[in-house]
Amino acid sequence: CSLQAGLAVLLKAERLFHSSYHSQAVHIRPICRVSTRLSCLLEHPKGKSKAALSRCRATHQFAQLHCGGFTVATCLFHVQDASCMAVSWELRQTLTVVFDVFSSGQGKKDWSLFKMFSRTLTDACPLASQSKVYVDISPKNKEKELLEVTPPPTSTHEAVVQGDKKTYAVYDLLSPSLFNTSRSLNVQLKWKRPQDSSEMPIPVLHAQRYVGGYGLQTGEICTLIYNTHPYRAFPVILLETVPWYLRLYVHTLTIITKGKENKPS
Repeated sequence: CSLQAGLAVLLKAERLFHSSYHSQAVHIRPICRVSTRLSCLLEHPKGKSKAALSRCRATHQFAQLHCGGFTVATCLFHVQDASCMAVSWELRQTLTVVFDVFSSGQGKKDWSLFKMFSRTLTDACPLASQSKVYVDISPKNKEKELLEVTPPPTSTHEAVVQGDKKTYAVYDLLSPSLFNTSRSLNVQLKWKRPQDSSEMPIPVLHAQRYVGGYGLQTGEICTLIYNTHPYRAFPVILLETVPWYLRLYVHTLTIITKGKENKPS
């Protein structure tokens, strides 16, 4: 669909490269292939096989024919290869962009798709099986929700992220009701009352990085990872991005956890 329809409409290079942070990645992994099996069921007029037909109808790939008081049903079942002998490859492309609208908006936390990308969504890509926008509307410190999202979402979704319960407003671009009132979708988040200009809340798991010293002798890159959760530990994958002209010496790597040196294996 390129820049004609779908979520790719928002990928305007001028806005993405002027953000506070952007990262593109390609993930390739092997997954067990799912095979399809065709089954035929015969229902007696007394309904002896109603349970089997009910399971068949639940797959949404069901066809039936009534003949002579009997019902002949054809059903497609998706079966996962338990031995994983047949392998498929999954390709996933991701784009991560961070906009500091709090600083650029003179201390205001309101934002919208048009403010960040200078574009809005018009419709879904015809080739996409799923096309959704998720907006985090979780209340802060279990207080009443002080924010308002417009237009109203098509649904909401709850999930546990880093031990905290999150609530997301979901906009399904494939839903016909989403574009009934407007030809474009411009998701906006506004606070119901004026907010102070204090700093944004720090996530439970966050990191800081700074450069110390100078030259090859004393120069160093320090990354501090904080976990403020009272009891839960989280797995962390640290990916450092450095310029091509910066020479790193792996043997100088030092990891310190709770004041003690943790030698890498």
